[in-house]
Amino acid sequence: MAPDGYRAVGIAVTTTKDKPPLDEVVCVLADFTDACEDEESVWSSDKDGFSATALRPAVRGIDARGVHAGTFGVHVQSSTAATTTLACLKNNSRAYTSCMPDLAQLHALLAAYSPQVYLHPNDPYMPSSVPWYFFENGALLYQNGSQTAPTPVVADGSNLPQGGGNGGAYWLDLPVDKGQRERVKKGDLAGAKAYVQAKLMLGGTATDLALWFFYPFNGPARAKVGPLTIPLGMIGEHVGDWEHVTLRVSNFSGDLLRVYLSEHSTGTWMEASQLEYIGSRPVAYASRSGHAFYPKEGLVLQGDSKLGIGIRNDCAKGSMMDTSGGRCEVVSAEYLGAGKVAEPAWLGFERGWGPKEEYDIGREINRATRILPRKMRERLGQLVKELLVGEGPTGPKMKGSWRNDERDPKT
Repeated sequence: MAPDGYRAVGIAVTTTKDKPPLDEVVCVLADFTDACEDEESVWSSDKDGFSATALRPAVRGIDARGVHAGTFGVHVQSSTAATTTLACLKNNSRAYTSCMPDLAQLHALLAAYSPQVYLHPNDPYMPSSVPWYFFENGALLYQNGSQTAPTPVVADGSNLPQGGGNGGAYWLDLPVDKGQRERVKKGDLAGAKAYVQAKLMLGGTATDLALWFFYPFNGPARAKVGPLTIPLGMIGEHVGDWEHVTLRVSNFSGDLLRVYLSEHSTGTWMEASQLEYIGSRPVAYASRSGHAFYPKEGLVLQGDSKLGIGIRNDCAKGSMMDTSGGRCEVVSAEYLGAGKVAEPAWLGFERGWGPKEEYDIGREINRATRILPRKMRERLGQLVKELLVGEGPTGPKMKGSWRNDERDPKT
């Protein structure tokens, strides 16, 4: 136990039953600590119910001061004690942004670590730049109550309404002309860009580089039921799709620590050592039609893997989007101060980047899966509602990760 006014930030492990000497154990003044929580298991034993779990700051975001100490807590199944009395470190310095990279260093980090993205060879829906979608190809702004008179969007989005949240008053859509609409859906891989938000994390000890990719269209979902692959009609389709990959870099060494791969409404942190690389740059795979990111080729099934029922996320080496050579555009770095990075007007558009898709899920499921038993159809319908039904896509600034840590299955 730490003395009054101090906190322990980790567990000391010995090879004997003897307590470690006091001169080998140090606690931290409580003023320099913050609350922590379990992150992931590092070791466990079913035999005696003992487990060790890595710790992370409980509050993580651009305004949070908690620092990842690299320590762990322990749990004993038979114990009724509180899960942990441990803490993480806290950066109380007034100059807590002093270790953050300047703009030139941000570009150097992107040159070293920006990902190579493989698109699926059978996915017709590619990413594009935002200006290509707006000015060059006729994206339209709609206002509730005047849907018959949409407004063409200018290249930089400066005629889009700013702020105000997404109350359904405005939304974007593809061009009206059917032929043009189908062409724009396919995107423009040759001119596509990754839009980068640089943000302070873990009390200023790390920088997160969130690379945002825009797709004019998200394709239809496919289900897997046992050995069968079943197209789900309109389910999963929507206009305007934002996905991202986040690079976490140490502000002390400049090393790439972890990479976050967004997967629809959640995602996964991967240790840098777990990824594929081309040179120094990590590789990510965008899934067919849905564009969720995964670390390797193959099928990831969202659903019930034991029953073999779920939504398919297929990844394979098709066309590659190389994000180097000027294809990364830094659009936000608030910690640098006002005027250092000019945010494009479209970034402040907080409304829908596509209309809310409305269709009868039950009817679509029954139409697509009429050969299946009723219970399987019902289970598939539940999965669709859990995984694929939403209010329509919004832009990067409306995502919780814009100011906070990335969302993982725990949160």
